[in-house]
Amino acid sequence: METKSISEAQEIIQDNMDYTLFSWSKQKGIAPIAVKHGEGVYLYDYDDKRYLDFSSGLMNVNIGHGNQRITDAVVKQMQEISYVTPSCVTKVRGDLGKKLAEISPGNLTKTLFTVCGATAIENAIKLARLYTGRHKIITKYRAFHGSSYGAMSAGGDPRKLPADAQQAPNFVHVEDPFCYRCPFGQEFGKCQYECVSHIQRVIEFEGPENVAAILMEGESGSSGCIKYPPDYFKKLRTICDKYGILLIADEVMSGFGRTGKWFGIDNHGVVPDMIATAKGLTSGYLPFGALIVSDTIAKYYDDKVLWLGLTYSAHPVGCAAALETLKIYEEDNLIANAATMGKYIEKRVEEMKVQHPSIGDFRNTGLLGCIELVKNRDTKEPMAPFNAKPDEMVIMNKVAAKIKELGMYTFVRWNYIFIAPPLIITKEQIDEGLEIISEAIAIADSYVD
Repeated sequence: METKSISEAQEIIQDNMDYTLFSWSKQKGIAPIAVKHGEGVYLYDYDDKRYLDFSSGLMNVNIGHGNQRITDAVVKQMQEISYVTPSCVTKVRGDLGKKLAEISPGNLTKTLFTVCGATAIENAIKLARLYTGRHKIITKYRAFHGSSYGAMSAGGDPRKLPADAQQAPNFVHVEDPFCYRCPFGQEFGKCQYECVSHIQRVIEFEGPENVAAILMEGESGSSGCIKYPPDYFKKLRTICDKYGILLIADEVMSGFGRTGKWFGIDNHGVVPDMIATAKGLTSGYLPFGALIVSDTIAKYYDDKVLWLGLTYSAHPVGCAAALETLKIYEEDNLIANAATMGKYIEKRVEEMKVQHPSIGDFRNTGLLGCIELVKNRDTKEPMAPFNAKPDEMVIMNKVAAKIKELGMYTFVRWNYIFIAPPLIITKEQIDEGLEIISEAIAIADSYVD
């Protein structure tokens, strides 16, 4: 009996399906891309099909794929020492800490190195409670801070709801300053910043003496790139200072040039008390994170025990990857390029709005943006609702399938199409990507009222 041969790609996919689990997904009926290699802004599968990576993986591969400078830095470090306990030090640890102090805003000068974004957030939450002696953390509903229990509970992302009964306590959620869909029914430019006075009231209700910190993304990411109105962060900083509350910036996604600045919060002229970050710190080449804190907080622990720790804190190989990544940002002028290319994308999407009636809004900062598709621009009825069920994703699934078919990998969620390419992107590559998205959006246009 003749056995039908299968391709290398099919075998790889099947082994992954048979022996590994997939995040945020049912385990049958999915069709992942079998990635063989990546170069620059492109991914290649085992059939040599090329995909334009228009979301930098998960908004983390900021320097693009296949940069061998990271490989060389990692190999060199591993040839010297691959691991030491966090109670020992290495040259690369000190060099990286010094560099982060140089690029971080204000007086944020000391860093606890973590394993990823979630562990950076977990330690930020713990440190805020330890330092203030308070227990409540105020966060937004439309935010994702990680999938470990504390970080998941801090976020409002509905992916936490299946595990809702097991949430960590003492997180208080507030409405977002979502100007396109203002929860307070206000018109942008004519409002009284109810999104801020709302937080002020929540603090009074919860008791300011109980609130340790306000945790906010430096710029909104996977919840829809919701733009903060002008002076929003400055008003939050004033509230925090009034009550002795810490301000924590989650820069896991918005850090390291993604928004055209070193950190998203740099766009708002505010210095937080802590920055929790990861992703772009190593551009995803290795898992690595950081919690950067003010000198005020750091000094408090000069004579007190800092009750935080991780086996892989300040991992030498992670430090080496991070330090080389920071050099690449500077030497290749990637942060300036992110700002310039972001403006170009904004101009091009404005032109696309004329062609596509389903584009309701485009929110973008640097190279962190998303197109929101609607069925009616006047009513703003979304092409798929918040936390859409499978039967409510029919239209958007068609759009996403067309994007993949045309050779693009990007993040599509609910009625959002994310545009967050690597910071090395060129105008020609942007045009290539927007042409693919335009062809896919034409499918949604046919459903517009």
